[in-house]
Amino acid sequence: MKWTDRVNVWAQDAALALLLLFVGIGGTHAATEGQEWSRDPEPFTYVLVVIATVSLAWRRRYPRGVLVVSGAAVLTYLVVGYAYGPIMFTIVVVCYTAGSSLPLREALRWVGGYYVLMFAVSMVRIVDESGSDLWRQVTGWGIASMAAFAAPVAVGAALRTRRESQEDVRAALARRAVSEERLRMAQELHDSVGHGLAVIAMQAGVALHVLDRNPTKVREALEAIRDTSRASLDGLRAELQELRSPVSDEAPRRPVPGLAEVEVLLERIRAGGVEVSARLPDPAEDGAELPPEIDVAAYRIVQESLTNVLRHAGATRAEVHVRRAGDELLLDVTDNGAGAEAGTSSPAVGSGTGIAGMRARAEALGGRLQAGPRTGGGFAVHARLPLARADREPDMSGSTS
Repeated sequence: MKWTDRVNVWAQDAALALLLLFVGIGGTHAATEGQEWSRDPEPFTYVLVVIATVSLAWRRRYPRGVLVVSGAAVLTYLVVGYAYGPIMFTIVVVCYTAGSSLPLREALRWVGGYYVLMFAVSMVRIVDESGSDLWRQVTGWGIASMAAFAAPVAVGAALRTRRESQEDVRAALARRAVSEERLRMAQELHDSVGHGLAVIAMQAGVALHVLDRNPTKVREALEAIRDTSRASLDGLRAELQELRSPVSDEAPRRPVPGLAEVEVLLERIRAGGVEVSARLPDPAEDGAELPPEIDVAAYRIVQESLTNVLRHAGATRAEVHVRRAGDELLLDVTDNGAGAEAGTSSPAVGSGTGIAGMRARAEALGGRLQAGPRTGGGFAVHARLPLARADREPDMSGSTS
């Protein structure tokens, strides 16, 4: 708890203590007038009232100590023989504090001990002061005292349980948010770094293949490796920097890719020896930009699909088709490779995370994704991303992957 919060709590408790002090000082003499058998107020009476009430200013910081100090003052007040008066209000406050500040069993032990002492002192007074109606007075006092002790403890314990439940819920939500952010970062690293490594591996294979016959081609492959590795390292640094940075809603986030960067992606794939044709939506013709989370998800799905073409399919040609259809964005990525039919470890049917990550992205936005071998050969990925839902829920981008 911050020091400002502690000061606020103490100020609230001090205000309550001053209120009870005012009531106690002003009402003790009036209470004595209605109880002829009690002792008249004297300076020591008000000293006990001050101790019992002022100690409540520290009730939430030292609940056990306040119960002892305030309870001792009240018991001494009754033992001496002063009238039942406003000082008894402190019993309700300390019992409520015990229930709201201490574990239930411990609160019951402390309040139970206080009640036993109070019961003993009160019984002695009742025996000394009552006449023939002793049983009626004992019964009445027992019911009243039980309510005065038990009800505040029950209310305090119930509020404590509710407060702890709310804290548990908040902690669970915080853990979930952290977990979702870690999953998002893991998916981003998988997509960006995995794609870069796939392109680098392909270009390295091309360079080795033509090393002695075509120096120009080797140079192009090495330049592609340099550019791809630089882009992948930049993405990796950005994600690691985000992990190291303190969480802040106002902290600037690095730019996320979208379909506008697909052409750069296609050039990398073409440089790897795969002929890629693409049909992408034209913002000028569509008349509206894609929602940011849909734009990012579409790019990542295309990126991962083409990465799988390089890594698994053994394809020479691929097609990318992205289009709007009503309130949905449709994506199709197909290739002419062998894919799973040739026994390769395609992530569509194996244990890889590529297809699973793409499907998670689509489902997080309310869409769906299908991937598998095509009837005539090759592999196909088809995704449907709802634009209407993205417009209604603009914060879904934080829970992708």
